[in-house]
Amino acid sequence: MLRVHFTAQDLARTRVADGADPLWETVLSLHSLRECRTEPALADWRQHAVRHGPGPLRDLLPLVPLHGYFPDFLTPFASLDGVEPGLEAVMSTPRERLRTELTLLAGHRALPGWLRGIAEGEPAALRQLARSLRTYHHLAIAPGWPRIAQRVGADRALRMHALGQSGAEAMLRTFGPVMRWRPPVLEVAYPVQRELFLEGRGLVFVPSYFCRDEPVALVDEALPPVLVYPAREPESAHAEGPRFRMYGSEALRDVPALIGGRVGTRIAAGIRSAE
Repeated sequence: MLRVHFTAQDLARTRVADGADPLWETVLSLHSLRECRTEPALADWRQHAVRHGPGPLRDLLPLVPLHGYFPDFLTPFASLDGVEPGLEAVMSTPRERLRTELTLLAGHRALPGWLRGIAEGEPAALRQLARSLRTYHHLAIAPGWPRIAQRVGADRALRMHALGQSGAEAMLRTFGPVMRWRPPVLEVAYPVQRELFLEGRGLVFVPSYFCRDEPVALVDEALPPVLVYPAREPESAHAEGPRFRMYGSEALRDVPALIGGRVGTRIAAGIRSAE
């Protein structure tokens, strides 16, 4: 469980993002791509994504494992303003932070050696990462953006109605069952035990199409606090994913090959030795 501690100042500064965050959707879609769910809603999208994104996926999948930690620098606060501001922020991530976050990732799993260039803040490596994020977003996410935006917008309207009518605490009560408001703490379904003290900074709630089951928060508590959560599907809507034309049913068999099964060597030692 994640316990988010609010003060009166935090309640006054808490808000819902204006719309879907393109980099959060891009990164979280990499989970949906590999999940063993049988939802017909996402079947066409998975086939489309794998068909069109094998190049970017080779760069992105090692950074975003199916379970557990992925680096905070992939989803900067600036991406709330759009893809390009977000990618500029990714490429501007301080070297020390890159190394810290990739060392943390390497502590959980083996990583390909080429990620050392990102860990060392090499401009060419960061440009390649931004290019992969942009290309994958353009090919796999952007075509379905109207449907993504529609669901996120409907969810946001529900939260904003509660906020406008009765205030922040009323809005916090709308997030069940994955969140429970027990003043002054918001209890959030989460895979590990965490305490997050907002300390007057407020919280930005980011409704997401590709966030499934449990909300997601940044690991680095020094960063602006955000909580990404599954956008509620309108009751009148059918469960549908972003629509794409059908491709061959064998498309998904390529996913394991894109990450090479057991990938490369750890980069943790190389990162630490460069300090």
